[in-house]
Amino acid sequence: MTDAHGIPAAGPVHDGLIGIDALPAIEGITLLDVREPDEWDLGHAPGAVHIPLIELPARFGELDLDSEVYVICRGGGRSESAVRYLETVGVEAVVVDGGMIAWAAAAKPVVRPDGGPGAV
Repeated sequence: MTDAHGIPAAGPVHDGLIGIDALPAIEGITLLDVREPDEWDLGHAPGAVHIPLIELPARFGELDLDSEVYVICRGGGRSESAVRYLETVGVEAVVVDGGMIAWAAAAKPVVRPDGGPGAV
C-alpha cells in the first residue's frame, strides 16, 4: 500500500536494518536523512543528505548511488518507508535502526545547518 505521493507504508524491513554501532564511517557512505525540515534544522548527523520523505520520489536522483545508502529518521518508521520506496526504483538501501534517537544516545555528533551543536 502506498500514500498519495507513491511512498510505501511503513512495515518491517527484511534484512535491511543496521545498528548505530555497525554503521560504516560516514565519509564512505550516503546517509540519507528523511526527516522534516524543522527536525533537520534542530540537529542532524554531519555529512548526511537531507531529503524529506515526502520529497523522495521527486529527488531520489540526488543520491550518490556509487556508495552504500543508509536511511535515518527520528525513530525508524519513515526510514522503513523510504527504503521500501527506494527498492521500487532499484536502489538498495538500509534502515539505521533506532534513527536519530539512537544516534544521539550513542553520543554520535549532532549539528545544526550552521555547523553549531544540534539536538534531536
